Amino acid sequence: MRYYLIFLLCIFSVTANGQNQAISKVEPENWWLGMENQSLQILLYGDNITHLRPKINHLGVTINKTVTVENPNYLFLYLTVGDDTSVGDMVIDFYNQDKKVQSINYPLLARTENSSNREGFNSSDVMYLITPDRFANGAPENDNMNNMLEQANRADKSGRHGGDIAGIHQQLDYIDEMGFTSIWLNPVLENNMAKYSYHGYAATDLYKVDSRFGSNEEYKAFITAAGKRDIKVIMDMILNHVGTEHWFVKDAPTADWVNFAGEYSRTSHRRNTIQDLYASEYDKKQFSDGWFVATMPDLNQRNALLADYLIQNSIWWIEYSGLAGIRMDTYPYPDKDFMNRWTCEIMQEYPDFNIVGEEWVTDPAIVSYWQADKVNHDGYTSCLRSLMDFPIQHALVEGLATEEKTYNSGLIKTYEMLAKDFLYADPTELVTFPDNHDMNRFFTQVDQDIDLFHMGINYILTMRGVPQIYYGTEVLMHNDKVKRDHGEIRADFPGGWSGDQVNAFTGKGLTREQKSAQEQLRTLLNWRKDKTVIHDGKLMQFTAEDGVYVFFRYNDKEKVMIVMNKNQQAYHLDLTRFNEMLDDKSMATEVLTGKKHSLGKALPLIAKTTHIFELN
Repeated sequence: MRYYLIFLLCIFSVTANGQNQAISKVEPENWWLGMENQSLQILLYGDNITHLRPKINHLGVTINKTVTVENPNYLFLYLTVGDDTSVGDMVIDFYNQDKKVQSINYPLLARTENSSNREGFNSSDVMYLITPDRFANGAPENDNMNNMLEQANRADKSGRHGGDIAGIHQQLDYIDEMGFTSIWLNPVLENNMAKYSYHGYAATDLYKVDSRFGSNEEYKAFITAAGKRDIKVIMDMILNHVGTEHWFVKDAPTADWVNFAGEYSRTSHRRNTIQDLYASEYDKKQFSDGWFVATMPDLNQRNALLADYLIQNSIWWIEYSGLAGIRMDTYPYPDKDFMNRWTCEIMQEYPDFNIVGEEWVTDPAIVSYWQADKVNHDGYTSCLRSLMDFPIQHALVEGLATEEKTYNSGLIKTYEMLAKDFLYADPTELVTFPDNHDMNRFFTQVDQDIDLFHMGINYILTMRGVPQIYYGTEVLMHNDKVKRDHGEIRADFPGGWSGDQVNAFTGKGLTREQKSAQEQLRTLLNWRKDKTVIHDGKLMQFTAEDGVYVFFRYNDKEKVMIVMNKNQQAYHLDLTRFNEMLDDKSMATEVLTGKKHSLGKALPLIAKTTHIFELN
């Protein structure tokens, strides 16, 4: 990055007295004028710099305070960047007593036009979730880096395979032609860990893209190229923890920077302690402050310096790279008051932006607690618009997988879960999905039953909310259901590596069933792009009966009827009980086949099929 090179020149230059500069790291490396929040924290790191005192003589910039901590290698500088500040390098001079010992040129940049009004992902979008290391290897030369602890080994399911940003960039045409309108990448920041580093969830530098994926500039160029195709990019972030090899864990600013004084104590994963009226403080602390694993130190967001650092880091990435959204990993695990502040400050800076939080429980009473405008029993408020809809995912699989034998089994499970939408402040903002990177592949979840697979995909793409599809779902990627090995779940996308015998990008080597699944998804995704009735139309559902579940999406101009027939045989659906939706319609056209049906007393349904009918 151009500005990073400037820093290196400034930081490592020699002063007049011939001594090397003390400050070796500056974060963030630049900032912008015209931000809604004019406060700026600059973290300075170097060998024994606590005694240095900064001075700035730049129009519009004021030093509010300089914070020293118990570790003498840190200074935290708090500035106000006012409305009258000019674009250009701000010179920060550092003094030891009365003697100037170092100067740093700090870039203050003009914002991209209309940056604060960027549009986040919404219900008109369909996300394509990609694990970067496993999608496509566009730059084999970055597979192995001398300064990285783990090298590439494609034979190891849990190792690095070499997928990168260049590979995803090269396949933007494929993603666009499939009909996806947004891309959620699993974390791309540096994970310089000794093993199992490919997944990205143990960051070692929060301001740097992992060099085995590419560079900050390549990441930004990829987002720009995606934007030219009207494809939004969503960044996967983690505020709960980092990796043990992170530089500010190895030399922490304060004793409370990491929870449990930097000693491993495992989280209980008891999320409901947050909402529990009777929860003990011990249980609350063990959940929120506990570590996921010994290699992922749990950050203490109650530390005010760290809280400011993390919020500013998120805003820096949005402004720098051009993001349209954030997926926040393990949303309920950090300090909940901090998470409220984090979401609100981002949404104040970018009112049309969007953030989706991961709360992995199947109870909507727990998930809904975190959503913006939810009225909670304890008065907790949030600015979080979206959450991952694990309850609907679970109910969909349960509805498809269980037999229609009893009053309370089969598709009635799917119906009943949707009936709990009253718990959410706005269920249309939820992200729906058949699977993701942490669970069995959807084709595996439905026991590789191709009919049930299509039924589920058609449901997700017509249901309320923002659909997300995991890479490879379109070509029926699957895994061992019992072992649920993450390395297998996140297997390489066929065709992403030179020499692959099967290429899903071109169709080479795919089975007839895989090609059919891919083409059906492509047809439905591209149909959905212009269907405002699916994006934000109203929804009406009818109780599932006799293995058939029906719901409608409708607005003032259009109506779409979705019919899930899970029966093993064809079925003639009596339309009488749907009259309130059908009274002004006479014809139904199937979206996937184009076949037309007269809306008489009954509608013919194919066995084990989710029909999508446009009504006219």
